[in-house]
Amino acid sequence: MLDLRVIRENPDAVRDALRKKAPGLSLDDVLALDADQRRLIQEADALKAERNRVSEEIARAKRAGEDAAARIVAMRDTSERIAALDERIRDAAERLETLLLTIPNVPHESAPVGRDAADNVEVRRGGPALSFAFGVVPHWEIGEALGLFDFARAAKISGSGFPLFRGVGARLERALISWMIDVHTRDHGYEEIAPPYLVTRQTMTGTGQLPKMEEDMYRTDEDDLFLIPTAEVPVTNIHRDEILDAAELPKKYVAHTPCFRREAGAAGRDTRGLTRVHQFDKVEMVKLVRPETSYDELEALVGNATRLLDLLELPYRVLALCTGDLSFAAAKCYDLEVMSPATGKWLEVSSCSNFEDFQARRINIRYRPGEKEKPRFVHTLNGSGLALPRVVIGILENYQTPDRTVRVPKVLQPYMGGLEVIG
Repeated sequence: MLDLRVIRENPDAVRDALRKKAPGLSLDDVLALDADQRRLIQEADALKAERNRVSEEIARAKRAGEDAAARIVAMRDTSERIAALDERIRDAAERLETLLLTIPNVPHESAPVGRDAADNVEVRRGGPALSFAFGVVPHWEIGEALGLFDFARAAKISGSGFPLFRGVGARLERALISWMIDVHTRDHGYEEIAPPYLVTRQTMTGTGQLPKMEEDMYRTDEDDLFLIPTAEVPVTNIHRDEILDAAELPKKYVAHTPCFRREAGAAGRDTRGLTRVHQFDKVEMVKLVRPETSYDELEALVGNATRLLDLLELPYRVLALCTGDLSFAAAKCYDLEVMSPATGKWLEVSSCSNFEDFQARRINIRYRPGEKEKPRFVHTLNGSGLALPRVVIGILENYQTPDRTVRVPKVLQPYMGGLEVIG
């Protein structure tokens, strides 16, 4: 959520920033409702001051034995007017908050300006520059041939878009999860979290998934609970409505969870295999940090994610997302993409974002810089470390051999019981 005071005091600057991300978005309703609410508050405060003054007069009149009946009647009318104004103020505050929840975060000045994904900027590439002397089979073919997953039976169970891993395929998923968690906790200093997979509407709203993206979420009607689209949601909410001590920052958490997404707006796109599914496993990193360090922490977060790709020896690239391709809540974001040699496409395996204080305002997470200092909002960050389906694609295609077996990356072999080759 944006700071209302900043919108009020610098509307043109906020408009200009938002235009880079959401052209056509208007702040007029927010400003008009804010002005109306402030006018009502001033009117109510004036009446309350008058009521207090007259109440003192009535008390003095009673002590002097004077008749105060007329003033008492007048004050009853004033109290009724105050009650009516207070109700209008509460209504205006609710409507204003609802409006503010629909306004996206402003992009950071360092985010490339652009309209859509075509304007994203490649920052660097990493991993080996692979070339193949044979035709690489796409992951869905070699994976099914090797018995790693079974899309037909998964569809029988749950419908399209849900994977079923089996045998060595299931073991590969488990190995990746355990290895990623171990690297992040052992080498990168994150605390492991095992969060709930169902969360409240308030929790989803706090991180910015609601109200904008409700159609993409799985929801239970009876309880109004949501299956999490990412561990970012429950983990970022751990410290909701808390004031942290400055010495506690940065908070660094890592969690593995399944992720559930309806992908309502993605019908017909990348439907083969694991590229776009409704349920997938992901290891997620979340940071709560001081504002002055958040962009250094973002670069460190990207480094934590790319280190996994370096260790897996997968070819990848890092993109700085342009303003028009940023998520609703992000101020700046890097995408990490792995090459799929079978399709010639880059596949996203991580998004690393700095939300500044946008989520913290919605969730009310603050810290106290010093013993007598006023609490400030933390900055929140998160990044995939990593999302598994496309990492699996990267392994099955980049580690493929001419005889249609798949070599196991060296870092995963201890987690696979020493297995070196699948097939």
